[in-house]
Amino acid sequence: MPFPAMAARAICAAALLAASAHAAAAQTLTLREALSRALAANPRLSAADRDIGIASGQRLQAGALLNPELSYEQDNSLGSGQYRGTRSAETTLQISQAFEWFGKRDARIAAGQAGIRVAEIQRQAVRLEVLSETAIAFVTVLATQRRIQILDDQVAALDRLTPLLRRRVEAGASSPAETGRAEVASALVRADRERVKATLASARRELAVLTGDSSAKLPSVTGRFDATTRPPSFQTVIAAIDANPQLVRWTAVYAQRNAELLLARLKPYPDVRVGAGWRHFNDTQDDAVRLSVSVPIPVFDQNQGNILSAQESVAKTEAERKANRNALLVIAGRAYDSLQGSLQELSVLREIAIPKAQEAADEIAQGYSAGRFSLLEVLDAQASVAQARLREQEALQNIHVAVATIEGLVGRPFTLARETAR
Repeated sequence: MPFPAMAARAICAAALLAASAHAAAAQTLTLREALSRALAANPRLSAADRDIGIASGQRLQAGALLNPELSYEQDNSLGSGQYRGTRSAETTLQISQAFEWFGKRDARIAAGQAGIRVAEIQRQAVRLEVLSETAIAFVTVLATQRRIQILDDQVAALDRLTPLLRRRVEAGASSPAETGRAEVASALVRADRERVKATLASARRELAVLTGDSSAKLPSVTGRFDATTRPPSFQTVIAAIDANPQLVRWTAVYAQRNAELLLARLKPYPDVRVGAGWRHFNDTQDDAVRLSVSVPIPVFDQNQGNILSAQESVAKTEAERKANRNALLVIAGRAYDSLQGSLQELSVLREIAIPKAQEAADEIAQGYSAGRFSLLEVLDAQASVAQARLREQEALQNIHVAVATIEGLVGRPFTLARETAR
């Protein structure tokens, strides 16, 4: 092949490799990117934005003035005698306007304004929930990927035993059954790996949905998973929970329901309707001005039912806030206890279990070549190392899930994002 053609093919191949590497890098997702995508694409946030728009429309409508009324009247027409036809008709054209008194319009505006505030704070609460759910989904994907890597390492370690086993069988130092036993152990680990792969596919799909990926496919995520921090005291968490938008929202709800109660109490007070019109007398061709004032008399309907309902709504607000706070405290308590327990577990695993298991596995592997240990002991030692590492990943996952849960409740910036996004 001529040199120019070979060079061209080499350049094309290098370009394809570079493009593939770039595509693979672009397919990975950091936690910071996942959170950013979730905030940009999550439909719950879009729905919360629409709630703010709905409340804004209601506030706008609450401030609208009452429309005037235009009326036309004709008297003394279409009768008999001198009132036949419209010869003696009296024609009146009138415009009237109702005027609200006692601050009814102000109460409606206050209720509408409080409704906007409720929707805005609820949007903040939804934002925190979306961030927390996305962080938890990301951690689940990352932890599942790490578990697959551990199982891959275990399979590779078992596969490395096969040549040694064959040499020992050929030398008569081991039974042929030991080769089958190693193959069975390797097959079981592979089966575990396939099960975890199915779990990973589900976790990736969930993360894809949360981040607005229409294809519902995410090849992989990347991040630092080992970093952990000591949590603040639980009393600090409890104090911070009171600033959670889910609880702050009740202040705005209370203001809205008080405004609704005031509006219900003001409704029985009568409004005044004032009218002015022009009247024409056909029989004399004279004109006159007609003035009117009307006031309803609140004798039968004094809005007592709506007043009672509004009073109960105000009283219900505090009970709802307490119930909401108790629910948040239960969630925070569970997450905090899980965090503390997982931190202790991780400490034991890293300081004792994993180093000792690895040391024992290395010693047994070396001794097996010299005939001091059996295959069963080798397999057991390798399984112990893998189980300890899997437990470590599980503890790390539980730690970061608990951190994401607590930070979603206290409304603080995501420490987890700063630790794992790099």
